[in-house]
Amino acid sequence: MRSVFVAQIGLVLAGMVSFVLMGAGQALFGPALPVFAREFGIATGQAGLLVSAHWVGAVLGVGAMYLRGDRVTPRMALAAMGLGAGLVGARLGWGPTLLGALGFGLGYGASTVIYNRRFLIIFASRGPSMLALLNAIFGIGAIGAPLVFVAIGSDPGVAYLSLAALCAVTFVLAGPVAPVARGPGAAGRFGLRPVILTFGVVAIATEACLIGLGPTALVAQGQTEARAAELLSMFFVVFLTARLVLVAFAGRIHPFTLFLLALAGAAVCAAGSALTGHPLWFVAIGGFTGLFFPGYYMSGTRQMGDDPRVAPTLIAAGMAGGIAGPVVVANLVAVTGEATFFAVVAVVTGAAALAALAMRPRMVDVRA
Repeated sequence: MRSVFVAQIGLVLAGMVSFVLMGAGQALFGPALPVFAREFGIATGQAGLLVSAHWVGAVLGVGAMYLRGDRVTPRMALAAMGLGAGLVGARLGWGPTLLGALGFGLGYGASTVIYNRRFLIIFASRGPSMLALLNAIFGIGAIGAPLVFVAIGSDPGVAYLSLAALCAVTFVLAGPVAPVARGPGAAGRFGLRPVILTFGVVAIATEACLIGLGPTALVAQGQTEARAAELLSMFFVVFLTARLVLVAFAGRIHPFTLFLLALAGAAVCAAGSALTGHPLWFVAIGGFTGLFFPGYYMSGTRQMGDDPRVAPTLIAAGMAGGIAGPVVVANLVAVTGEATFFAVVAVVTGAAALAALAMRPRMVDVRA
């Protein structure tokens, strides 16, 4: 019993620190994009490739967990994040910067699978609540990073080198941690469910666009770059609050119903931003965005089973949206005007919410 308790404490501490760093790294891409665009002399649409490079790396990390999850440790994931952040911070050119974003994403993707799957397993009946807490912790780094970015004069080099240093310190202090075992995969249930995977693509694509391209869209609405970074931080405050509230209610509401409500709320907030231009609509959408992943992931695990391959498959589907979303949307608004960004988000999330509403009876009836 004591060994199980110690394992739980170690898992919680390692997971929380890693998720804080993951949140910080992802949140920095948004306010850093305009700076990189100016520094490297590229268009906003091309700068959006930085966000996509991060998600490409994340998918590779998830793929590594799918194929050899028995050999990937949290320390390996931290090393990838630290090296990637250091390369972004070095500002050696646009190509190396993209490579650094990919490296950070590699560790990000591996960490996402390692901790989400292990939290559900080791905490048993408390798994959904602990999963919500873990993903809430992500918001702490995401809240602080944009504020620190402004405080250091919007210097992405200093920001990402600092992040790399924090990863290195955590690597040393964490000590060797056992890899995540694959477990008896043949005995687990693994059924592909294209519908829930498609919802994951849409939801995480929307999240990636809001975080990565949202600040640029706010600037197009008349906000300064510094104010846009502050608003992104406020977005993550609401994001974190929603996930903390979910800790208490995770076992009381069906995850697909939660996912449906999150899509509908995001559509309303995005429409409000598109119609009024008021920045607080962007802040409010953070709460609904924060519920995307928990609702999707928990719905997916109920539908697809308990095989070790389920978690990487669910996360990879969402990350595919994270790769494609920023590139598609950035180039679309480059044609229609950056001020149309929130209108695009409203249409996408509104259509997804209507589809989820139509499919809810069938999705809720799946194995609890």
